[in-house]
Amino acid sequence: MSDVLSQVQRHNNMSQIKSRDTKPEKKVRQSLFSSGFRFRVNVKTLPGTPDIVLPKYRTVIFVNGCFWHGHKGCKYYTVPETNVEFWVDKVRKNKERDALNNQRLESLSWSIITIWECELKSKVFDATIERVVSELQQNKVKWEQYQQRRRTDREFSRAEAKRKRLIREEVEKELQEKFHIPVKVRKASHEEYE
Repeated sequence: MSDVLSQVQRHNNMSQIKSRDTKPEKKVRQSLFSSGFRFRVNVKTLPGTPDIVLPKYRTVIFVNGCFWHGHKGCKYYTVPETNVEFWVDKVRKNKERDALNNQRLESLSWSIITIWECELKSKVFDATIERVVSELQQNKVKWEQYQQRRRTDREFSRAEAKRKRLIREEVEKELQEKFHIPVKVRKASHEEYE
């Protein structure tokens, strides 16, 4: 099937496609907000500038267009018949960039939820939002457990540091009593071993 638009018209149409505040993003945000979730939008300090960021749940949500991000097996992802090499390369680069951004986010302890545009059709929308809410609740529990472990580890580290400091002070006190080491020598030897 040939394109019914001229090359200039097609270029103009494609150039008008937005990368943020798209209808699918707004639909997800509205549903999450009405479910009681509060979030930030398009946070540039995070890799990939996630569409929705829920810091309380340590989760980011990407709302991906099936065409632009190459949703495998989806009927909405078809390679255009014209300029095939360009489109295949563009979608491949988008998928590689998505994978890299996901790795970066995971290394920063963020959980990632990807919602595809086809999952926002009216027949499956409610099920998609239920899945997202369920994942958010699980991610919140995971994040709270992680924070608790970090607090416990920090408390343990502080206790160990305090214990070592007390032992060192005791040893220095005993050495001072037995050998009467001058303060200058003690400070110099102490700085050498730290």
